[in-house]
Amino acid sequence: MSLLRTAVPADVPAILGMIQDLAVYEKEPDAVKNTADMLNASLFGDNPQVFAHVVDSPTAGEPIVGFALWFLNYSTWEGTHGIHLEDLYVRPEARGGGYGKMLLRELARIAVERGYARVEWSVLDWNEPSINFYKALGANPMDGWHVFRLDGAELTAFGSATAAEVTA
Repeated sequence: MSLLRTAVPADVPAILGMIQDLAVYEKEPDAVKNTADMLNASLFGDNPQVFAHVVDSPTAGEPIVGFALWFLNYSTWEGTHGIHLEDLYVRPEARGGGYGKMLLRELARIAVERGYARVEWSVLDWNEPSINFYKALGANPMDGWHVFRLDGAELTAFGSATAAEVTA
């Protein structure tokens, strides 16, 4: 029996708990607004646009040890989709067991099988353990690119502006 599988609704509480653990690790303990109901709707609602894979604990009855949450993006240059990995998390006590590699390999397998051009993700510049892990897999940093984000009050203001206000 494989430890790797597609997430099911019963996994939502464990995935949400690991999302919260990841936020703590990334020094944003109060940033998670997601709830079990929201996550369940995103992953398993009428038209899911977000997907997850999990790794079961090798010890029966124990919670899942890691997850990858992802969605499709699109490359106008390549003319095909890619996978954006939003979160990859393995519980600290399970790190070093190959579970992160297992999850990333599954996303790469899906991308290859479906003809997608790439799998990409963001990593905080101070997160050396993750950066080293990704480089060891053959992933390359996107030097020369910066991530931009429009959110919060700025998103609301910009998204609420009229066409005349935006072009002014």
